[in-house]
Amino acid sequence: MVGKEIPDSAIELVAKHINTRSNKNHNIPIIGQEDNVETPQIFEIIPFDQIDSSDHNFYAIDGSYNSEQFYNGLAIGIYAAGYICFRNGLQVRMNSLDDPIVLGQAYYPQNILITHQSHLGDIYDELLTLEPVKNLLSFTSDNPENIFPYGKEQICNNLSTLLGFCQEVLEIALILEIINRVETKSGDFILRDGTLRPLQIKQEYLVKIGEYAHQNGVRVIAVTKKSPLKMELAYTFKQIDNYLQDQLKSTYPFVEKIPKRQKLCCWFEVPDVVLKAAYQGDMFIKKAIKGGRGFGLFIAARLDYVEKLQNYDWLLIDVNIFDAIPKIKERNLERDAETLNLILKELTRLTQEHYILGYPYPLSEVHNFISLKRNFKEEIIARLKYSLYKDQRMDNVDIENLFIDTHDRF
Repeated sequence: MVGKEIPDSAIELVAKHINTRSNKNHNIPIIGQEDNVETPQIFEIIPFDQIDSSDHNFYAIDGSYNSEQFYNGLAIGIYAAGYICFRNGLQVRMNSLDDPIVLGQAYYPQNILITHQSHLGDIYDELLTLEPVKNLLSFTSDNPENIFPYGKEQICNNLSTLLGFCQEVLEIALILEIINRVETKSGDFILRDGTLRPLQIKQEYLVKIGEYAHQNGVRVIAVTKKSPLKMELAYTFKQIDNYLQDQLKSTYPFVEKIPKRQKLCCWFEVPDVVLKAAYQGDMFIKKAIKGGRGFGLFIAARLDYVEKLQNYDWLLIDVNIFDAIPKIKERNLERDAETLNLILKELTRLTQEHYILGYPYPLSEVHNFISLKRNFKEEIIARLKYSLYKDQRMDNVDIENLFIDTHDRF
């Protein structure tokens, strides 16, 4: 078996590395200070029976891509991105369809066939014609050559790189589309899976979007469950959890009187020392609107408490840096703790039901809505075979030969 060929020494080395990093003490105090947001800021979760009483729109964006290459040089590649919206706990329609089930807005390309390298360029060109991306280019008032850090030739070097680029750019364009929707108002939230610092668009243009969102009072937030920061902060999370549950909870002046619903939430800005330990280089982690990437500020947050899971329900949240540091353009780096508290508390409306306690359910819903990961190959081949037979009148044997996969016979 392959597993037997891996040396024990290699496994032991990995285990040692994980143990060392996950038990690192960064000296973050467990008792917070109100005037220092790099220490735990503790608050009571919004009561369960009030989570749907807000009239804010909670949008969620996600994207996906997938591809399949066949033995005869035929390849199919597709990307997608879209969004959904919840208001008062119910999903509301974002499209003009009559479908009673599909309420979200999604965008897909027409060019999905690749038989020659030039077809990658066609996919790139089509991306720029999609309505959200056209509006993004108009908003930035610049050319793609200046907006994107990589040229068309580099992006189209291979299919996977191209599809990832298209998905990311489309997702960012959807932030702008949502801000400009007629139903969007000040106080609304736009959630995105990941961070607010993608590599596919230069920082100055991302900052422009962040500032525009802030001016319109729309909270743009990225949420991720996976991050090297979680390993760096594992020890800290455990210490804070123990303090909240074993010491503070028994004396905290809860508004909620039902003991099983009494939950303490917590957030803190991730300090520089932790960022530097988790990431190499300083561009990704820089807390600035120049010389870095994107327009985010990393916050560690626990938005629910799941017994016996402890640090698994901590999230890394990238908040709009203009919401967190509203006078950053004037080089005033004072944090707006009141706004950050409001944002984090409002998010607890989304973390108490559905899929994963502690994780905003609109992001789970939009992932299921837009994902191309599950059964992509089977579905796309079945639809192609049907179209070749029905619309193109191809012989059934010829169709089957097109899609032979020798790996399936091993």
